[in-house]
Amino acid sequence: MRRGVTACLAAALAAVVGGTTAAAAAPAGPSGGTPCLPDSPAHPTCVSGTLEDGTPYEFVVPAHWNGTVVVALDFAGTGRNEALTTRLLADGVARGGTSRAVTGWDIRSAIDNQAEALARFEQAYGPARKAIASGTSMGGFVAAGVAQVHPGTFDAAVPMCGGLGGSVGQWNQKLDTVFVLERLVAPGLPVVDIPADIESARKAWIDALAAAQRTPQGRARIALAAAIGQLPAWGRNPDGSVPPPPDRGDAAALQQGAYLALAGGPLPYIGQAMSSRRQIMDVVGGNPSWNTGVDYDKQLSLADPALRRAVRDLYKAAGLDLGADLKTLAAAPRIAADPDAVKRFSRGIVLNGDLRIPVLTLSGTGDQISTVAQQQSYEENVRRAGANSLLRQTYTETVGHCDFSPAEQEAALTTMLDRLRSGHWPATSAPAMNARAAAPAADPAPRYVPFTPPRFNRPYPG
Repeated sequence: MRRGVTACLAAALAAVVGGTTAAAAAPAGPSGGTPCLPDSPAHPTCVSGTLEDGTPYEFVVPAHWNGTVVVALDFAGTGRNEALTTRLLADGVARGGTSRAVTGWDIRSAIDNQAEALARFEQAYGPARKAIASGTSMGGFVAAGVAQVHPGTFDAAVPMCGGLGGSVGQWNQKLDTVFVLERLVAPGLPVVDIPADIESARKAWIDALAAAQRTPQGRARIALAAAIGQLPAWGRNPDGSVPPPPDRGDAAALQQGAYLALAGGPLPYIGQAMSSRRQIMDVVGGNPSWNTGVDYDKQLSLADPALRRAVRDLYKAAGLDLGADLKTLAAAPRIAADPDAVKRFSRGIVLNGDLRIPVLTLSGTGDQISTVAQQQSYEENVRRAGANSLLRQTYTETVGHCDFSPAEQEAALTTMLDRLRSGHWPATSAPAMNARAAAPAADPAPRYVPFTPPRFNRPYPG
């Protein structure tokens, strides 16, 4: 079924491909593309071009291609030089995909582009035996969407560090964090109406959080916002270095970790909350997030127990009344969404768990952008849809957004290939995943761990 669907699409695109691929501009290599990466022992060929909407695509194919191709958002432009590509080429696996240059936060268009890119690839190289959608960050979200939207075109999906609470759910969660911070820490700073000068907004937030972090009262309130927003209590230092995971009984260390997740490292949560929200609202034509009807006292009660205890300890040490701050939040005017913007944003899409192909997820426990609680929401939707036999979820004890080693990523893809070959899931426990990721050159050592994510507090059923 998959090959037939893809072959029809490939045939329909043949005339377009002939005018846009690298193969049409230069002599074809032995596998249908143009020789590339001359230093690679896999002796690959490459094919590249643009899709109908102008999105770039590119694929790298080893001389001894085994028929498997991995397709990802954000591959075109830099993916050919990534260590994961080198590993996959050595295994006989082709890798390629698109960029987000045109689609940005138009997630549904990015999802459909993966199917179109696969068709372009198959027009150049012939039908793939197995096609896997896989990517990181927004690419992970897109891969999960591909599994739901294009199960007749792809055989499997391996989403990595994707916000699988769905577009609406994950940005409602981000609204909660920033709303609490604005009410209690930095009144007047932007929450949803992000100015055109995004860098100034980002800097104002970073400076405000840094000032708050210097006082006991500010530290307590930062911890409260982090607990309500389900941020990890672990983050990178300002210089990008990685501190060890905090002791779950150490309130000060947990608070420092939450602050670093918010404002530290190369990709602070608050900075992404400014830049991406501005882009999202431009795409959907309004505000797709709301906190009308949200009970922040209840959200705190459902927060990670260690961080919840830390909040209470920090409030006590700061001489603050936690109940009073929660009443302030309860009385604060709420932010309503534009219903049409919600509809447009949910097109990109509600991950409702309707799976017909196998999916394996990979998430970091200390990811400050794609918060790990979203994996619980995704799993619950899959279970409710009766498709839990098609899902496996794995976790690494890593801090920062998508901080996986090439060996850890390859282990996830290898696990899925085993699943496709046998028709049955191999072991996906942490020891089994670490064994697959282990290699003499693996650095760092594989970091898969057993983990159960907390319940996501902002599910959006659609």
